[in-house]
Amino acid sequence: MTATGTTTTAGARVAYDDAGHGRTVVLLHGHPFDRSMWWPQRERLAAAGRRVIVPDLRGYGDTPSRDTCTPLAVFAGDILALLDELDVEHFVLGGLSMGGQIALATHRLLRYRSEHYRVRGMLLAASSPHPENAAGVRARRATADRLLSEGMRRYAGDMLPRMLAPDSIRALPATARHVRRMMTATPLDGAAAALRGRAMRPDYRPELAEITVPALVVVGEHDTLTPVPIARDTAAALPRGRLAVVDGTAHLPNLEHEVAFNDTLQHFVETCDG
Repeated sequence: MTATGTTTTAGARVAYDDAGHGRTVVLLHGHPFDRSMWWPQRERLAAAGRRVIVPDLRGYGDTPSRDTCTPLAVFAGDILALLDELDVEHFVLGGLSMGGQIALATHRLLRYRSEHYRVRGMLLAASSPHPENAAGVRARRATADRLLSEGMRRYAGDMLPRMLAPDSIRALPATARHVRRMMTATPLDGAAAALRGRAMRPDYRPELAEITVPALVVVGEHDTLTPVPIARDTAAALPRGRLAVVDGTAHLPNLEHEVAFNDTLQHFVETCDG
């Protein structure tokens, strides 16, 4: 059974799903999506005896925000406040794209609090630990301004072919509709604030060696936003890192090839029980 709730923590009214029972897995969505992008994994892991917490990030889905700039550390604070509110002590933490960067920011915040022992495993899917370069800073700020002036519909049309592989768009029309619907429904202010925050993101690469728990790096074979070489380097830098390349997929392997992704994720979560 899945409970849907909201709780006011760290200045944000966070909406979330809380499914299943057992050891906890926390999954963080990417931009510009919402918690429904993790529903296939939520159902699979909950059926396998896990508790799965899937929040809407600040400014996305059903979690409102008045921010004009939301750094990754602010998202991380929201997540830890939510988990503290729900009395979650230990958890496997994962995210896709921006969600993976928020997972890294959360681990950094836990280290600052001397509580990094709470993370029992780390999933980084289609995500990069690199800082933003000068061109990327300009591009993210320009895109934030564009969203506020043009809306999400044109942006969604431009980004869909980069989020999903061409074969996925043709063979999985329901998935393509879901992805487009998430993008077009994203609140403009929240998306723009997150883009400005990501333009400020730090370099997480030096900290990868400090993540000593089991770590799974997943990437789509055809991902152009986070290419395979970046994922390979990330996995190699993690002391207990493992790389999984999902054939035939782009930036959303969890939706493009649910079975392969879910099998890989479930096996990984089981390795985090020791």
